[in-house]
Amino acid sequence: MIPVALTIAGSDSSAGAGIQADLKTFSALGVYGLTAVTCVVAETPGLVLKIEPVSAGLVRDQIDVLVRSFPVAAIKTGLLFSGSIITEIASILRERRSIPVVVDPVMVATSGDVLLQDDAIRTYEQELFPLAALLTPNLAEASRLLERSITDLAAMRDAGKILTKKYGAPVLLKAGHLKGDDAIDLLFVENNVIEFSAPFSRNIATHGTGCTYSAAIAAGLANGFPLKEAVGRAKDFVTATIAQHHAWESSSGKPLQALNHSPQL
Repeated sequence: MIPVALTIAGSDSSAGAGIQADLKTFSALGVYGLTAVTCVVAETPGLVLKIEPVSAGLVRDQIDVLVRSFPVAAIKTGLLFSGSIITEIASILRERRSIPVVVDPVMVATSGDVLLQDDAIRTYEQELFPLAALLTPNLAEASRLLERSITDLAAMRDAGKILTKKYGAPVLLKAGHLKGDDAIDLLFVENNVIEFSAPFSRNIATHGTGCTYSAAIAAGLANGFPLKEAVGRAKDFVTATIAQHHAWESSSGKPLQALNHSPQL
């Protein structure tokens, strides 16, 4: 049987991020994808126009009916929008602790637009992070969680150790925005630090890399790979989606780019 994974995230109208990116990633990696929509986002690459949430109760109902009906082998979370939605999600996941959960703590869009309500971070920390099989913050998200800047690889190592101890979960700290020729990510798990590196693709203005990365990890876990291998495979996949990106010219004449979720690996 084809493995099943569930994404709990927002809907991106431009299909480069959110549940649309997650579903394309799941499909590319041999996983049947389910969705629980937390909010609807009107956006294009570089612009978030409007966000409207789904009611917390409906988010819970979506998840509940899916985990009761399908053999869900892995779950990932993306944009969750509010503390009330996070609380409902956590209440169900506590009852399903055997399913590994990849938590991507989406807070700010690539465009810089804030996507998370102020009350949600504390709820994340108290209710959802303790349930995670893996946390996947980028540098901006990790900086906000720790209230300190992270500007180099040494600071990343310190930050990852603190986050792992603070939340009691493995952490993949993503450093795609550090200066340098390589995009380096660090996995902190079982008192080990494992480095994943790939050439940095410059002058590419896509969005949804974090969503795609965490979805690819969840797909690996659903396929039965151990965490380290799932992360390594996901790193290769997301690197290829960036390098083999799509490109068009928008109606305004500006270049428009998006990840290629069916890359040649």
